[in-house]
Amino acid sequence: MTLIGTDHSTSTRTAPTAPGALPLLGHWPRFGRRPYRFLSTLSAVGPVVRVRIPGYDTYVVTDPELVREAFVALSDQGMMIERAEALLGEGVTVLQGQRHRRERRMIAPAFAKARIARYAEVMTRLGAQRAESWRAGQVLAVNEQMHDLALRTVAGALFTGELGAETAEHIHRLLPPVMTLLSRRVTRPAWIDRLPLPGNRRFDALVAEMKAATGAIITAYRAELAADPDLDHGDLLDTLLKARDENGDALTDSQVHDELINFLVGGTEAIGATLAWVFHELAVNPEVERALHAELDAVLENGRAAEFTDLARLDVTKRVVLETLRKYSPWLTVRHVPETYVLGGVEIPSGSMLFVCPVAVHRDPAIHPDPLRFDPDRWLPDRMAELSRGAHIPFGMGARQCPGNIFALTEIALQVATLGARWRLRPMPGIPVRETVIGALVHPQRLPMQVEARRP
Repeated sequence: MTLIGTDHSTSTRTAPTAPGALPLLGHWPRFGRRPYRFLSTLSAVGPVVRVRIPGYDTYVVTDPELVREAFVALSDQGMMIERAEALLGEGVTVLQGQRHRRERRMIAPAFAKARIARYAEVMTRLGAQRAESWRAGQVLAVNEQMHDLALRTVAGALFTGELGAETAEHIHRLLPPVMTLLSRRVTRPAWIDRLPLPGNRRFDALVAEMKAATGAIITAYRAELAADPDLDHGDLLDTLLKARDENGDALTDSQVHDELINFLVGGTEAIGATLAWVFHELAVNPEVERALHAELDAVLENGRAAEFTDLARLDVTKRVVLETLRKYSPWLTVRHVPETYVLGGVEIPSGSMLFVCPVAVHRDPAIHPDPLRFDPDRWLPDRMAELSRGAHIPFGMGARQCPGNIFALTEIALQVATLGARWRLRPMPGIPVRETVIGALVHPQRLPMQVEARRP
């Protein structure tokens, strides 16, 4: 069977191949050294471009309309995401086909609006605690501060109560080293994972310890729910344990664990990096910073912490968040092509990998004029109406759109507002801020900033 995209013409053409391939190695040296910078050059080659990576038949989509089509039509992610199964297990991020659809429907109640409002209480409380802990004149590693805040927030939304706090602290200790080791594994040949290397043994031990920690709290929650079926902890774990599919079947303990780990990873890395980039961009764009502070002073009386009900009036804040997500988004999203597919008139063979580089789409001047300029007004309603739906994809699209996207947008807006109402962060002179790829995200390599009080 042949899958056909929106181009229903009978003739197809071959995708152009990206220039600069080397014998045997193809484009791997350029892709492996600076992946998103290499992918960012391909829109000049064509809307669908073939890239030679040894062992893979790879095509890169650069046109936003074709990106949208591919994201909607294709949902399997193929072998690259499968490399992350050692940590993510069979969570919704990794599952394919019918199992992915079943589990996605089951976890949907965890991100309903009423639940997000409950999680927002955690976001507000931890944002306020972080603001209270800072002191004028203090120099902070803002990237580390925001990663820590994001991890504590998602853990606080997952687990409540005394046992939840203990579990969250345990996970907080384990997740950074396990993520560092995972990022190394997914970019190297799979056979290396099976060798008795110190890094492999350390990774396996950390994953086992993480599973033991979540297993203990899952067992405790199940016992409490058995004693009182009406009990509601108000957290993500409670929602997962009560989830049922169309046949009335629940998630197993192993499935619940895998979903918890997926939430922890997804809710830490992306949110932490985005929070850090927000404060960098505010510091180097004083007009945007002034507009944000004027809004916060008007909405948050006397610099109080932002709450869920404030979001409706935090328009500038939300636009700042959207613009940050445009400029600093994932560098790679992968789709597996199970059968021959025609995309934009280009025939893509079965078994191929389809790459989309969101940050390249977001920084393409043909899509977003003057793309390196930080301009939150791009997200005013009249200007948004002019954009293709595939022009802004920080959370993906289609069946694989991140289920926690509203959680992420809510957290980033509330915590930017809460911290920004109290403090201004100033860049350190003479220290350049460089981008670096960690996992699938573009992070600041170092981000030291000095805290400056906005009010007594």
